[in-house]
Amino acid sequence: MNVYDFDGTIYRRDSSVDFYRFVLARHPGVLRDAPRQVAAAVRYRAGRIDKTAMKTVLFSYLRRLRPGEVQEFVRAFWDAHERDMHAWYAAHQRPDDVVISASPEFLLRDVCDRLGVRTMMASRVDPRTGAFDGPNCHDVEKVRRLRERFPDARVEEFYSDSLSDQPLADVAERAWLVRGERLEPWPGKA
Repeated sequence: MNVYDFDGTIYRRDSSVDFYRFVLARHPGVLRDAPRQVAAAVRYRAGRIDKTAMKTVLFSYLRRLRPGEVQEFVRAFWDAHERDMHAWYAAHQRPDDVVISASPEFLLRDVCDRLGVRTMMASRVDPRTGAFDGPNCHDVEKVRRLRERFPDARVEEFYSDSLSDQPLADVAERAWLVRGERLEPWPGKA
């Protein structure tokens, strides 16, 4: 199997940030959460809260949307942004691909279906409240989630734009650092 990060790897940017901007343009009331979001980001940078706690506050803007509106926004967002995938991915895509991302499951499920990705693991975030159900799917959590679902999986190739994904690179036979449309061998990985 091949394993991929999503943001900056398959998708050109950060889908959570782009989705927030997309929602904000259509529902300016979500801006009312900005002071709390900025304060959480500052507390995270200062080491006073962890990434999951910070992201829970960041995604709390979802509370301001009416039931069902989040999924409407998700569909409309990917209608507008599906074209923003890196071209190299189509040439490497296989039926057993696995996408593992720190972005929310509710945000990536639609686009993964569109791309034909059958297996996707991401942060479990309640689309009604922004609350996380478990840890942010980042760093060693990605490996834990992969092994939980596929205990004996052989990861042939791993692709990511971020060196913070070293734990997944370590379990792959080959790993690639994504730099836009260019793939480079993972540093230190033969």
